[in-house]
Amino acid sequence: MREWRKSSYTDETNCVEVRLGPVSQIRDTKDRSGGTLTVTAATWRAFLRKTKH
Repeated sequence: MREWRKSSYTDETNCVEVRLGPVSQIRDTKDRSGGTLTVTAATWRAFLRKTKH
């Protein structure tokens, strides 16, 4: 797994972080110990395609 990354479009307290790999993990920056959402790389790519402006 790679390191956690934050979007350049968010501030320090109001964002999510993602860690990319064969499976991708997403977590809330404000509550890093609160758990992660784990999805396949294909699911993460589909999510990004649907949410891009």
